[in-house]
Amino acid sequence: MTNLVLRQDHNGVATLTINRPEKLNALTVAVFIELQNHIDNIREQIDTVGCVVVRGAGKCFSAGHDLKDIAAGEKLPRPNFQSHVIENLANLPQPVVSAVHSHCYTGALELALAGDIILASENAKFADTHAKWALTPVWGMSQRLPRRIGKVKAAEMMFTAKTYSGGEALLMNLCNSCFPDDEFDQAVQAFCEAMLANSWFSLRANKLLLAETDGLPLAAGLAHEIYQSQGHGPDMEERIGGFGKK
Repeated sequence: MTNLVLRQDHNGVATLTINRPEKLNALTVAVFIELQNHIDNIREQIDTVGCVVVRGAGKCFSAGHDLKDIAAGEKLPRPNFQSHVIENLANLPQPVVSAVHSHCYTGALELALAGDIILASENAKFADTHAKWALTPVWGMSQRLPRRIGKVKAAEMMFTAKTYSGGEALLMNLCNSCFPDDEFDQAVQAFCEAMLANSWFSLRANKLLLAETDGLPLAAGLAHEIYQSQGHGPDMEERIGGFGKK
């Protein structure tokens, strides 16, 4: 039986690959079950996993929620299962990077938005097509998309079902960076390597700090940072000492 989500670990990066290339990595309940199993394991592996990359096998990131799965009547392990899996991915202690090439439509975009960072190839195609199918989002689109690109641009995406290229996504801050197609894999790897050269403690602490203060008034956010921040990590002395020796 073929695994629907593959995991590969290399130098502190755990790469989770949606593995339905023959179906353009369309998202089924079975895919989310495997994804949740990986999330559960990674959450406990902070000493060996510094960041997580989510991507798709073959031609694209994902064409989105499998419409045939919807039509057949999905049997969920519990109500709102997929939205909980996406939330659990977003709430991993480690930084999450969504690496998007070609199709990233609707449910796939909701999955990608769980990433702290979105990296795109030039051939990326982002769209929210809920309205095309007489659907409304239940996996986080209405909340995460406007927080990333602003309410006005999110409304445009949600109302028009228009497709946006990797370059267009970069201009509206939907992705953090956009790379040439033939350099994409190397660019994702280089980004993760540069990030993981920093303190893994700080990466996790900074992610938590951003999450805990999201939406707070400035005064409340500053107070949280001052009094609730985790402070310095166990590798601080070694890192500062090494800088002094340079």
